[in-house]
Amino acid sequence: MAQYDDWMHDAIADARLAFDTGDVPVAAFVLDADGKRIGSGRNERELHKDPTAHAEVLAIREAAAALDDWHLLGTTLVVTLEPCIMCAGAILNSRIPRVVFGAWDEKAGAVGSVYDLLRDRRLNHRVEVVAGVQAEACADLLLEFFAAKR
Repeated sequence: MAQYDDWMHDAIADARLAFDTGDVPVAAFVLDADGKRIGSGRNERELHKDPTAHAEVLAIREAAAALDDWHLLGTTLVVTLEPCIMCAGAILNSRIPRVVFGAWDEKAGAVGSVYDLLRDRRLNHRVEVVAGVQAEACADLLLEFFAAKR
């Protein structure tokens, strides 16, 4: 579990960079089987005016380019916020076997809060989910962002 905490600490630091662009501070990265970061992303919807520019999608795109393959077998996705439906779909389609996330998203979460797509037995791929890693620190970052918006 200490390794998960270290990963999330790094993701939280990456998420803070989103404050510079006015984006919701969420960050994600993909690690290969050796623990090497092969893809990174943070929310960039506001920066690029792109509704699909979620941290997870950007990290998955970069990882696929690094591997020159859309099959991200043997990888782990680390993200500060529970993935939404779109991001859960990208995780499933890229065949990522493990997701580690921080804060729960009670409004749009698709990995246990509102939906649980990654472990839905009706689908052809299921994902190991490690939830709530440094959840309070991840949630505090989001609260800080939205408090400044008010």
